[in-house]
Amino acid sequence: MDKLLIKKFLPGVLMLVGCLMLFSTRSQKEVPLVGSLQTVLPVWSGYTVKEQTVSPEEQKVAGMSNYVARMYMSDTTIVFTTYVGYYDRQTQGKSMHSPRNCLPGAGWEILRAEQGTITAGGVSHAVNKYLLKNGGTQALVLYWYQGRGRIVASEYAVKWNLLRDAALKGHTEEALVRIVVPVPRAAQLDPAALERAFADAENLGKQVGTQLLTDVARVLPRDAAAAARTASGALLGRSLALTTPAR
Repeated sequence: MDKLLIKKFLPGVLMLVGCLMLFSTRSQKEVPLVGSLQTVLPVWSGYTVKEQTVSPEEQKVAGMSNYVARMYMSDTTIVFTTYVGYYDRQTQGKSMHSPRNCLPGAGWEILRAEQGTITAGGVSHAVNKYLLKNGGTQALVLYWYQGRGRIVASEYAVKWNLLRDAALKGHTEEALVRIVVPVPRAAQLDPAALERAFADAENLGKQVGTQLLTDVARVLPRDAAAAARTASGALLGRSLALTTPAR
């Protein structure tokens, strides 16, 4: 078979098979948060914070078990927004919806889809970076999936991890984390100014993302395997420190 055809259809086939296998695995247990989502980025210096609400109908469609959504404003201008949607378990009809699939349905045109990085705790994490347009509004969006000891950007990796953990661990709790930074309309009139505005938006998004990664990790359930690796690494570090001669 032509290799190009295989590359074209393989992701879709894998996702379909994965979804079918997922919902044939053993029942998933609900895993609650260990902290409140209200403690996730409750303030940002110099900005007014306003809570956003998702209607019961929208929440039912999205399927999250808990969420927090906020606008961070300077006077009456929205500088950026954040959203964290948590799923205590994922089953048929109650699993994360990829923003990549939802955004076009909400009227957003994807101008550019790339991968970015956000650093937290000295570790760089890959995230999704989209440049979007909806009528006269343009924005930069950063989003990722966080849970069960992982921070993941790839939609395919998320599906595979979900399938594997459902079968082997019996729990699939995870959070979708998103940052939206609108681009000032004045900057959209000139291509060079627009690129600078997107760069500024990305810098702000990365600053916000660094704190958001840390805050979300604090309230998520601790993955047993990740905790074991961390404990093992800490123990090894202490052992090496004890065996290192003093200078």
